[in-house]
Order: sequence, then structure tokens, then C-alpha cells
Amino acid sequence: MSAVMSRPVADYIATDQRSIDELDAAIGRLVRQMNAECYQLLVLVREFDDRFAWKKWSFKTCAEWLAWRSEISLSAAREKVRTAHALRSLPAIAAAFEQGRLSYSKVRALTRVAHTHDEDLLVAYALGTTAENVEERCRQIRNVAPESAHHARRAWRSRSLTMWRDERRGLLRLTVEVPIEDGELIARALDCAVAAGEVTTDVDPDAVAETKGTAWCAQQADALVAVVKSYLDDGHGGEGASTADRYQVVVHADAKSLSGGAGCADLPIDTVKRLLCDCSLVTVVEDANGNPLDVGRRQRTVSTPLRRALHARDRGCTFPGCHRKRYLDGHHLKHWINGGETKPDNMTLLCDYHHRALHEGGFSIVKEANETLRFITADGRTIPRVGYLLEDFVDDDVGDTDESPSAEGFCTTTVQRDFERTEIRETAAVYRLRQIASD
Repeated sequence: MSAVMSRPVADYIATDQRSIDELDAAIGRLVRQMNAECYQLLVLVREFDDRFAWKKWSFKTCAEWLAWRSEISLSAAREKVRTAHALRSLPAIAAAFEQGRLSYSKVRALTRVAHTHDEDLLVAYALGTTAENVEERCRQIRNVAPESAHHARRAWRSRSLTMWRDERRGLLRLTVEVPIEDGELIARALDCAVAAGEVTTDVDPDAVAETKGTAWCAQQADALVAVVKSYLDDGHGGEGASTADRYQVVVHADAKSLSGGAGCADLPIDTVKRLLCDCSLVTVVEDANGNPLDVGRRQRTVSTPLRRALHARDRGCTFPGCHRKRYLDGHHLKHWINGGETKPDNMTLLCDYHHRALHEGGFSIVKEANETLRFITADGRTIPRVGYLLEDFVDDDVGDTDESPSAEGFCTTTVQRDFERTEIRETAAVYRLRQIASD
């Protein structure tokens, strides 16, 4: 196995004497080693399938054998076999996976779209973002493919609503499956009912996670009842029936993809075209980095057009690793009290939790000269966009001796010797990556 050196398990066992940073570094090294070993596993599975070795055990497919042999689900086994064969014609992705720089989750998503896009660009993107963002970007790329129309029709045919009355408990259960664009309308209607004060259930932000989750589900149920009552009242639901832009369903699609070119879209491209037949259209012109243009005059409050621009750019909470996309606040990077303007280049979206943590001193945000954001912990460390990479654990001045400690305390042993240095500019910061030569 190249690029990753196996170490005794005892070296990774946590003890009370280890610092948090040492534990962080040990976990990072193990993660990279697991990625590399997962690549080796897929190579063996591919050879096993090429030789029809699974027939020796009287299985019909390699996936069925792998599910039995590895004690995983059949669907997971099918994905591993598919990914193993796809890597045969994707050398750049395979190399990054073999070195442990890409996780299986990222590789699985990339192999679904790499045959139609530049493989090197996909690898560069995947190295600088989270697995969730890679999945989302690959899903958007697939939405532009011709076969996306088939997936949209299949989703529409699968729509359903079932009701089950539990007379004994006095409850009625609804199970609904609709295409995602229709589901977003339902979600926006529920948000509208909550904001209008039509809901009686209060969600305490300081409650424990279990209690908070139960209260939120009850709140959503109350919101659904409020929406239904509004409809039965001929749509006269007071402020709850507002159709303000804040509750619009926003679908992002590249203009060139609408005309048959390459690009990305939030929904299958044919679905986007159908929605455009009878709806209001807001065109957001963005620069090469995805930043929308200035939306207007200076003001303190976040207006509807400004909120639309922030959502178009950030897509959710911008704190590294946060996946929240709802209930977001517009944060002034330079507070308006200090002369900061309420405009896109001075604002970012944060969820309630991280917005509160920021103002309580848990971390700070610095805007770099290249317009990217850098998140810094209270003790002065940069928070990477996708978690600490193995290369981040070693200082530039660490020599080849295993006794040289890291000044930051990330790592107490040298884990690399032969490498090439390249600089990758990420969304929130700049990090130095080191590509390890194969053994």
C-alpha cells in the first residue's frame, strides 16, 4: 500500500496523557490510512469480479458475494462494485484515493459524473470541500444530463399520500412522498405558518437535543394544521398567508445548461424548464466565484432582495462543516455600528448556533484579500473548510527525524519524507498540500 504507512494499533490508543491536538492528529492519520486501504479493497474486489470468482460460492453476482462476505447491505455492496470498476478509467481520482486524500464517500459520488466532466477539476474541487458538498455538486451535474428527465418522471410517478387512522390513540398518520420541488413548497408553507405565529408549540433554544427535536416535530405538525385551516378559510390566513419573497422556492440553474450546455442545476433540467413555464423569474448575475452583484442601497436590516442574494451565494451556514440551510441569520462581517454596510460583500449567512457562538467569542471571521472568509478559533487557529488534512499536522520546519515535534502540537512524528508542494486556494482559507510519491 503506497502513500500511507501502517503503524501499530497501540500508537493510536488514546490515553489520559494525550492532548486534544494529539488525539486529533492520530484520528486524522487513521482516517487517511482507512481511505487508502478502502482503495486497496476495491482493487481486489474488481479483480475478484473480473475473474468471476464469486461463482465458486454459487452467487449470482459479485455484489451478492461481497454483501455476504463483508456483512454489509446489498445496496452498499453494489455501490462498491460499481465504484471499483469505474475507477479503472479514472486515474486522477484513483491516485488521490490510493493516497488517502479522498474518502470513499467523495469517490463514490465523483465516479457518477467524471465520465462527462474534467476529472482533474473534479478532484481539485473534492479536495477542498466536504463530502456533502461533493454529493450535492455531483447531483447537480447529473441533473443536467439527458437521463435526468427519466429520473424526474419516475419521481413524479412515485408521488403518494397515505393516511392511517389510529382510533385507539386518537391519531391520524400522514405519509407523503412528492417530487422534491413540490416538497420544497410544502416546507416553505410550514415556515410561513411558524413565522406568522399560527403555531402554539414553543421550541426552547436552550433545551436538550432530545426535547428540542420532539418540540420541533410538534411545531411542524401544528404548522401543517394551520396551513390546512388557511386553505379551508378560502386562503384568508392573515399574515400567515403572505407570499413574501422570503418564502419563495429558489431554484439555481446555470443559464448555459438551460440551452443544452454543460453546467449545474438544483433540479433535473427538464423540471427547471417546466417550472419556468408559469412562475416569476429572478435572474441573479454572478461573477466567476459565484458572488452576486450589489443589491442596492445601504441599510441596516436584511431586506428580501439582500436575503435572496445571500442565499444564492452561500447556500447555507458558511461555518466550516455546518450543514444547516434553514433558519439562518445575515451576519455583518464589519458591524453596521462600526460603519459596515449592509451589502453582500460585508455579510455572510450563519445558523443560529454559530451566530450566537460568534458573538459570544467562540470564534472570529476574517475576510481575506481574495474575498474568501477565514474562520479562527478563540486561541488563534484557522478552522479548515473540510477538517485537518494529514499535511496540516506537520510544520514546514519539521525535519526527517521522528523526534522533531510540531510547534502547534498537531503531530509529534514525521509522517512524510518524499513530497511535492503545491498550494491550493480553498473557499475559506489557503492550505499547503503535499503529494506523497508512491512507494
